Amino acid sequence: MSFRNYIIFFLLALGFSAHAQQQGNLITLQQCLDTAIKNNLTVQQTAITAERARIGYVQAKDNLIPTVSGGISRELSTGRAINPVTNTYINQAVTSDNYGLSGGVTVFNGLALQSAIKQASLAYQSGKMAYQAAKDIITVTVITSYLQVLDAEAILNQTKSQLSVAKEGADRIETLEKEGANKLASDVYDQRGLLQASNVNVVTAQNSFSSAMLNLFQIMNVPYNRNAELQPLNAEDLRGDKDVLPDQVYQTALEQLADVKAATLMRQSAEKEVKYYKGLLYPSLALQYGINTNYTNSNPISYSDQFKNNYGTYVQLGLSIPIFTNHFRKNQVSLAKLDLLNYQYVEENTKITLRQNVEQAYYNMMAAYNKYQALDGESKAYTESFRISKIRYEAGVLTSVDYITSKNNMDAANLNLISARYDYFIYSKVLDYYQGKLSF
Repeated sequence: MSFRNYIIFFLLALGFSAHAQQQGNLITLQQCLDTAIKNNLTVQQTAITAERARIGYVQAKDNLIPTVSGGISRELSTGRAINPVTNTYINQAVTSDNYGLSGGVTVFNGLALQSAIKQASLAYQSGKMAYQAAKDIITVTVITSYLQVLDAEAILNQTKSQLSVAKEGADRIETLEKEGANKLASDVYDQRGLLQASNVNVVTAQNSFSSAMLNLFQIMNVPYNRNAELQPLNAEDLRGDKDVLPDQVYQTALEQLADVKAATLMRQSAEKEVKYYKGLLYPSLALQYGINTNYTNSNPISYSDQFKNNYGTYVQLGLSIPIFTNHFRKNQVSLAKLDLLNYQYVEENTKITLRQNVEQAYYNMMAAYNKYQALDGESKAYTESFRISKIRYEAGVLTSVDYITSKNNMDAANLNLISARYDYFIYSKVLDYYQGKLSF
């Protein structure tokens, strides 16, 4: 291979490596969402709570199943003792074995067990909704942060473009100054000042971009990668729905939002808990049953024959009436009623907060949209004004002060336009979240 081919191969390999590294640092919105949900501790805690509720629901159903337990014991006694088979006193070492199998089932206890099953089922459903709500919250947080990074990146690119224009103007005036064609000495310093101001704007924008990117990584709970790049979103993904009404969003949210469903289910679960404790105030009817057998060495009969011949069975139906229990069960009902009242307040407060948040997000969206519309016209006007000012300045009929003022007006309008545009997108996505249609 010739030296020229070596150089070509090296450059191609270097380019491929740079492309691969760039691809490796490119992060999509979906990757951010998956990572944040996986690493968020609040989401994981709600998952644990939901699993505990599931186990509680399973146990509540299993409480209807008859219980069975067994026991085996061996007794060694010496001296004067009672023969467990003949029930007479003997003077010798006695070894006796006892085997027993017993169980029971609740026949009736004021439907407390059935109420407990319904209560646990609703609590489990609420836990699942709370888990989904936690994922929804982290989802809208990530999307908002992602858009804020794209906003900061767009502003950074705009300031870099402004810096390029300022540098072009500074280079031109420096050339004129060297050629002695510059009319005013102050023009040089005005252009230098404009260039330095543009540099400051780039530094500020870079800091804002880095801060926004750091915030996104912290939400994902992963180490900050300074070389990371976000995949831009399609134009279709950055559309807002300004025609939606807040009342419509609120009504949809009441039906769709997992957070509201979780609060409602917990209130319903608390209602069943009251019925459960009320059921414990009623008499309970229980069925007990068992079988047992024994063996003793004081009996000349073989072990197997004693095991078969000494068994006995029993069945017992018992009624338990709670006449006085130190007001324990009565107080349990009172506490359950307080829990119900609390969950009613939680449900109502969830709905009130939801309405307030929907209204705030809607009016923020409309304010951003109206601002964007106004700034769009302002930006176009100042852009055209700067184009004319630049021509006049280069022709020597406009002072540097007027030129810089015209450029600053255009730059400020363009930056404000970018911010308003992304504010509109962000609040639109918040409203999408409340309607249960948040997606990219």
